[in-house]
Amino acid sequence: MSSIKKYTTEEYLKDNPTWHVQDSPWKAKKILNCIEKNNLQPNSIAEIGCGAGEILRQLYLQMKDSTTFVGYEISPHAFEMCRQRQAERLDYKQDNLFDDPAAYYDIVMAIDVFEHVEDYFGFLRALREKGEYKIFHIPLDMSVQTVLRMSPILERREKVGHIHCFSKDTALATLKDIGYEIIDYFYTSISLDQSSEWKSVLLKLPRKIGFKLNKDLTVRILGGYSLLVLAK
Repeated sequence: MSSIKKYTTEEYLKDNPTWHVQDSPWKAKKILNCIEKNNLQPNSIAEIGCGAGEILRQLYLQMKDSTTFVGYEISPHAFEMCRQRQAERLDYKQDNLFDDPAAYYDIVMAIDVFEHVEDYFGFLRALREKGEYKIFHIPLDMSVQTVLRMSPILERREKVGHIHCFSKDTALATLKDIGYEIIDYFYTSISLDQSSEWKSVLLKLPRKIGFKLNKDLTVRILGGYSLLVLAK
């Protein structure tokens, strides 16, 4: 269902040697906020395409002691990073979640994943059968400024493998078309919260001001946001 060669060879590793570990505490905090806001009490959480496994580790450190965590990752390079994080109730598998017919979890997470998948409709249909709740984090690469410049879209395609681009509306419409029930969603922005890149710093003030005035319009025009979605 995906262009797996990029991830099973050293191609992705060369451009992303940390496998985005530095962003994991920030992402875990957003996920935990979503879980707590919606009063979820999961006993099991799985993540498909878990990368280096640090998001799961952060959740493991902060959630109740009875919760079990399982990460699935096809890249041998990322999986080697995962193995260093294994602990009691925190397990990682160099495998595809969909190849395990018995796998079912209270929450299944796909954090910055399905924009990488060729057949993302097929991916999302299969994921529906693997858990009661699903948490998605979806980069919103499609905005007025990114379309006008085009270089940000092409750069993300080349370096981080975003072969599909979404806006909030197309992301939510995709999930609804497949049959997901949207429970909650909200914007996130790592570029506002912790990025030090000059381009992000330059846009930080107008993004902050615009977001207070009109969230949807600001995201649609200036970009720099992702969407965190809780669905069933």
